[in-house]
Amino acid sequence: MEKRWTMRQTDLAAIKKLKESLLVSTTLCTLLTQRGITNYEEAKNFFVPSLNNLHSPWLMKGMQEAVDRITAAIHHREKILVFGDYDVDGTTSVASFYQFISQVYDDAQTGFYIPHRYKEGYGVSKAGIDYAHENNYSLIVCLDCGIKSVELIAYAKTLGIDFIICDHHLPGTILPEAVAILNPKQTDCPYPYKELCGCGVGFKLMSALAESFNLEKESVHAYLDLVATAIAADIVPMNGENRILAFHGLHQINTNPCEGIKALIKLGNIRKELTITNVVFVIAPRVNAAGRMDDARKAVELFIEKDETKAIELAALLQSDNTDRREADTSITAEALEMIAADPQYEHAVSSVLYREDWHKGVVGIVASRVIEHHHRPTVVLTRNDALVTGSARSIPGFNLYEAIYACRELLVAYGGHFAAAGLSLLPENVEAFRKKFEEVVSSTIDFKLLTPELIIDCPLRFSEINDSLYRSLQRMEPFGPENLHPVFIATKVKNLSFSRIVKNLHVRFVLEQDGFKFTGIGFNLAHKFNKHKPGDELDIVFTIDENEWQGNSSLQLKVIDFRLAEA
Repeated sequence: MEKRWTMRQTDLAAIKKLKESLLVSTTLCTLLTQRGITNYEEAKNFFVPSLNNLHSPWLMKGMQEAVDRITAAIHHREKILVFGDYDVDGTTSVASFYQFISQVYDDAQTGFYIPHRYKEGYGVSKAGIDYAHENNYSLIVCLDCGIKSVELIAYAKTLGIDFIICDHHLPGTILPEAVAILNPKQTDCPYPYKELCGCGVGFKLMSALAESFNLEKESVHAYLDLVATAIAADIVPMNGENRILAFHGLHQINTNPCEGIKALIKLGNIRKELTITNVVFVIAPRVNAAGRMDDARKAVELFIEKDETKAIELAALLQSDNTDRREADTSITAEALEMIAADPQYEHAVSSVLYREDWHKGVVGIVASRVIEHHHRPTVVLTRNDALVTGSARSIPGFNLYEAIYACRELLVAYGGHFAAAGLSLLPENVEAFRKKFEEVVSSTIDFKLLTPELIIDCPLRFSEINDSLYRSLQRMEPFGPENLHPVFIATKVKNLSFSRIVKNLHVRFVLEQDGFKFTGIGFNLAHKFNKHKPGDELDIVFTIDENEWQGNSSLQLKVIDFRLAEA
């Protein structure tokens, strides 16, 4: 698909002022101002994030009540159950908090519970509450879910079970009757940073408990590797406290991770220092696969395991789940794309609703994302689950998917989600009606320019400016993520030299020159555009800067994201 190239706005006065303060290149100052950094102190905190700059956990609404209730439970020898979602954020939250509470309380009085994705569904489950009741747990600490579980938490109360909720999803108008709700997104919560993931909120509760119990900060910082894994996998903004936690957690992952993460790194065959990107594409899928294909409890068991051999065994189970997941999503994605190619209605449609009864329900969300990579439309992928059709929806940037799903609610049995992703279920006889209604809603509400993928460019960069010093500065901008994406540059009127060639019928190995400066580049999946140009043509290219290692030698190269013929 052709892409829209969009240049980020720049504030020339702010760039000039920052350059006078930092005495670094205009390019670096441009990147920093685009990320809201306007003075020396902000730049210092950005490049050297300090754990001392974390906000006090006591600023969070409900924190005192949560600490008091846990303290009372310990004092009265009550049993405490740590409950969490089946994804990376949920399992890391449970693993970290369960280990922390076990430091200060008898192991026999604590336990953890992860709901089964298919038997119980997302979030707090009746089966989980019944399990707590049958095993005499009177306090549930609920992590990465619970904020909308009004009826279920009311049910738990009738059984004498209290809840503490640590969540980061948007609250509804009615809140559950929990002893304490920790969620910075509550409208009346004064906590300064609103974008923590579920594991981050759990980290704040552990921090307050550590202060209350007079424990060293290290008793909480020991779990920063798990917090960083959750931040990476949950795709939360990489600014503020998330940047601090991810920065130090990534350092821990690379120097002294828990045995579980160490085992995942080993099985992932990663031999060099991990970045957040490695965590997202190597560690996170293996953890998520446990819940997608089987039971996510073993992900928690992996994270809390202290024995290296047992950790490798557990990681191998996750690796096997991930292999199954990859095979399923590859084959189902191919079938979904064939479905689109074979049906003329999709040629002019502004949405995709795809359904087959036998598709694996654990991968429909991934498949929806994969379909969007090829067919850039809001997409719903459905499969049969007993008497219902269930599925996942994914959006394209800029379109509010949840509102579109909400507009189809009369055809649905259940639905939930947010701006970019949603889940839904409906009766089989309503699938075609839903397809038509969803297309009607999207076509009447979407800005049609969104149907062309957008490529956001930070700033222009001449080849003469690309050097080791700039690359080291860009590396120091890690960890990358939303609100601090990997810098993307544009170079214009670059000569495509005759040494450029297609590799494996998919990719392009570029040799490019501008103002006498030459660089090699790799353009993944760009072969289809390459034959439209000839050696000697001048191109405009959009790229990031990468390091290529070959036979012990390293050199800078360009990772070409897109290119087109330069304007005359």
